[in-house]
Amino acid sequence: MPGGIQKNPERLPRSIQVVNDDVQVRLLGHLLPRGGGKACHSHAAHHRTVCGQSSSAYDFCAASTSLHHHQLTGIGQTCLMTDGAEVTTQQSTVEEWTRALAESVGSPGGGAGAGVMLAIAASLTSMVAGYSEADGSARDRLDDILTGSRQLREKALRLADDDAAASSAFGAAFRLEKGEERDRAIAEASVGAARSSADLGRHAVDAIEDLSWLAQHGNPALIADVVVAFGALRAAVTGARTNVSFDLATLRSSGLSLEEVRKQHPGLWATVGELDEAVERIDSATAAVDHRAAPTAGE
Repeated sequence: MPGGIQKNPERLPRSIQVVNDDVQVRLLGHLLPRGGGKACHSHAAHHRTVCGQSSSAYDFCAASTSLHHHQLTGIGQTCLMTDGAEVTTQQSTVEEWTRALAESVGSPGGGAGAGVMLAIAASLTSMVAGYSEADGSARDRLDDILTGSRQLREKALRLADDDAAASSAFGAAFRLEKGEERDRAIAEASVGAARSSADLGRHAVDAIEDLSWLAQHGNPALIADVVVAFGALRAAVTGARTNVSFDLATLRSSGLSLEEVRKQHPGLWATVGELDEAVERIDSATAAVDHRAAPTAGE
């Protein structure tokens, strides 16, 4: 086989199946040239640029950041369950999904992980709200939190699975011939991915207020669950923030400066700062209830 690649199904994890018999590598949502290539993970979403061994094929490498390089030693597979179904957050078990996440394939990746963290935060919010009691207007507020958090859990899982669509757009862009059309396609894919991450981030920001209310008015016996929910929410926010930031940075491949990126996409640029502020809000809300825990720092 070309490039010395050998296919041994017995060595593949049970959650992985060979997609086809061609020596094509499906990685990070892209089809790499026959014979292998090198993947450049420029940020947490795991669906970014591909640097092929042939500079004429894939010569794009986003942003001058720390990159994790993984040399392919076998055929990259799309993660499938043993029955042939694609691994998704809504159709797979936690064991199946996390096993797929652990594999060196592009989907699921960091963007999907951020969506799952948001779903965990929403689930814990729902649980605490369900265990809490209130009267009058507070009861209405509690009911709204319960309804909203259940809807958010479902939405977050859909956002996690939608991350693969952004990866596909990158793959289509990279397969184009070098030139203005290719540069334009990469730029459009980058902006699309940034918007997707920004959407996830906005949903996470909206959840802060409800969780903060529960920290003050929810069942006090479940304050630890509230703090765990804050931790999951923080992970979702920082994941979204990171992906938006690096997606915008990839636009420099088309010759734009960061100042030009800021001017062309002011909303997305502002989102990065808004998500930074959201992290500070989460940290403040968590610190506000820390006194209710047993001493843990040198006491």
